[in-house]
Amino acid sequence: MSLDVFNTPEVQDLLKAATNIAGSEGNPRFKQILNRLLSDLFKAIDDLDITPDEVWAGVNYLNQLGRDGEAALLAAGLGLEKFLDVRMDHEDKLAGLDGGTPRTIEGPLYVAGAPVQDGAARIDLDPDTDAGPLVIRGVVRDTSGAPLANAVVECWHANSKGFYSHFDPTGAQTDFNLRGAVRTDSEGKYEFRTLMPVGYGCPPQGATQQLLDALGRHGNRPAHVHLFVSADQQRKLTTQFNIEGDPLIWDDFAYATREALIPPVTDKTGGAELGLKTDAYKEIEFDVVLTGLLQGKDNQVVNRLRASAQA
Repeated sequence: MSLDVFNTPEVQDLLKAATNIAGSEGNPRFKQILNRLLSDLFKAIDDLDITPDEVWAGVNYLNQLGRDGEAALLAAGLGLEKFLDVRMDHEDKLAGLDGGTPRTIEGPLYVAGAPVQDGAARIDLDPDTDAGPLVIRGVVRDTSGAPLANAVVECWHANSKGFYSHFDPTGAQTDFNLRGAVRTDSEGKYEFRTLMPVGYGCPPQGATQQLLDALGRHGNRPAHVHLFVSADQQRKLTTQFNIEGDPLIWDDFAYATREALIPPVTDKTGGAELGLKTDAYKEIEFDVVLTGLLQGKDNQVVNRLRASAQA
C-alpha cells in the first residue's frame, strides 16, 4: 500500500529545507544534486512502501560499507562505474571522437607514487612461487598512427592469490609490487616484466559481497591488468585488458570486459636474458591509441580519492 505523501506540501517543504535549495549559502551544484537524490529516495519510499525497518537496515548497511572501506568496490559491482564509461563513450561519439583504445573502469585499487622508468620496468618485486613470468609490451600511438615518445604508461595488477599490493590483507607484498610506470622510448614502445595475475573476488565477509549475496550474484573478476596512459596533447586513457582464456571474461561482476581488450597470450622463450625467473614465459602485446584533446582540454581525467605511497 502506497501512502503517497511525497507530493504533499509538508514533504516538499521538508525537501527544500533539508537541502537549502532556495538558500543563498552553500554550494549550488551540491544542493542541486542532493535535492534530486533525496527527492528520488523519498519518492521510492512512497512508491515501494519501504518500511522504517528497511530504511534503517539500509542506513546500517552504509555504516558497514564505510567501515569496510568498500564504497568504490560496490560502485564497480553495481555498474555505476561502467555507467560512467557508457556516458563518456556516448559523449565521445557526439563529439566525433573515435579510433582510440577503448576505456574501461579504473576500479578501487590504484596506488599513486610508482617511480617512472624509461622504456621498461621489472615490477615483480616480491617472490611469488605460484605465478609464472609475463612480459607486457606495446606501442603507444596517436590516432594518426604516429608513435608517442615520452608517454607514461602505468600498470597494476593482482598476484597469484588475487591480492593487490598495498591492499593485501596478508601483508605479504610491498607497496609497489606488481605496480609500475614506464616512459615510452622514441618509438613509443613500453614494456613491463612481471608475473601472470589471476582474478579476484570481493572479500567474502565484506559489505559488497553481502549486498551481492542478497541479489544472488557472485563477486568475482577475471584475471586482468590495469593501465593508465597519458601523453602531451592527448587525453589520458583509463583501461584494462583481460587475460585470454579466463572463464570469467564475460561474467565479470564489475562489467569491465570489452571485445577489444582481450589480447592474445603468446608462449615465449629467452626469459633468462630478460632477467625473468624462468626462461619460458608468457607475452602479451597490447598497443595503445590515445585520442587528442577536445577543444584543448582533457575531458577524460577523473578526479577521485586515490591511495598513494612512497617507493
